[in-house]
Amino acid sequence: MSDPNRRDFLKFLASLAFTQAGTSAKPFRIDIHHHFGPAVWVAEVKGRPLLQPANTTWTPAKSIEDMDRGSVAASVISITNPGLWFGDKAVTSRLARACNEYAAKLVQDHPTRFGFFAAMPLPDVDATLKEIAYAYDTLKADGVGLFTSYNDTWLGNPAFRPVMEDLNRRNAVVHVHPTAANCCRELNYAPGVGPGTMEYGTDTTRAITGVCFSGDAARFPNIRWIWSHAGGSLPFLAGRIDGASSNFKAQMPNGFMLELRKMYYDLAGAANPGAVASLLKLVKADKIMFGTDFPPGGKSLEQAQAIRALEMFNESDLRAIDRDNAVKLLPRLRGA
Repeated sequence: MSDPNRRDFLKFLASLAFTQAGTSAKPFRIDIHHHFGPAVWVAEVKGRPLLQPANTTWTPAKSIEDMDRGSVAASVISITNPGLWFGDKAVTSRLARACNEYAAKLVQDHPTRFGFFAAMPLPDVDATLKEIAYAYDTLKADGVGLFTSYNDTWLGNPAFRPVMEDLNRRNAVVHVHPTAANCCRELNYAPGVGPGTMEYGTDTTRAITGVCFSGDAARFPNIRWIWSHAGGSLPFLAGRIDGASSNFKAQMPNGFMLELRKMYYDLAGAANPGAVASLLKLVKADKIMFGTDFPPGGKSLEQAQAIRALEMFNESDLRAIDRDNAVKLLPRLRGA
């Protein structure tokens, strides 16, 4: 057998062994990017743009089944697109509360299998402050879930500063999911290419840049940010964006790149060589987290295999990505 064929054969055997182990090993991974769709939310979002059908048929049993296949001990659930805000403050507040109470009950029923990032009724700041208090003080949320933008207002906007102040006071873990802003979701640059293909990564880059250049990242250092999909296009563009930061010394006294390196990035939808190579130029494995984007984004076993197949991480790195980084941010999951 020639050397190339032998290497391919060995890779096949390793993949087979990994697949078998993934279905039988004690669950240990923590999925930081995992979605849920309670019935009250599904009823509100059916027919709206950006909704993916898989999110309308979600059940806890489907999550647990996939987690068991991929050796995932616990998943931290959050609401995904199309989100909660459709122009009516009362509806958004009611929907956020219902989603959070459902998530808290799921965690109560399965305390070692689930955590949750509380949904927020932004852009209504006053309602969001009330929901943060309820989510943390009554429901014992593990953190907060935000979107990159609300209509055409991105994170980092001064209007959201009271929310950032409260999250900073609570040392909050904040997971940010991308969306497509009103400005850009219908752009006809390539027929058939949906917003999730390119615009989500772009909106993530806008939001990270907004948080840093507004001064919020430095002003509120106790917020532990987790950005979806390896930070979108930000890692690739970081050097170019940094070139514009010289006029923002007051907002970023320690520099743009330092702020980026303090943040965390999940690998949901980004376990490919280009995305990870760019990310590793920005941060080390201690800032990278396992995520699946389940149910629409992928299955946990396939995601774990894809990360290993990159051959960019040693075993210590993989342990950090699979579990240790999540436990560091969310110590409650240590027993999962």
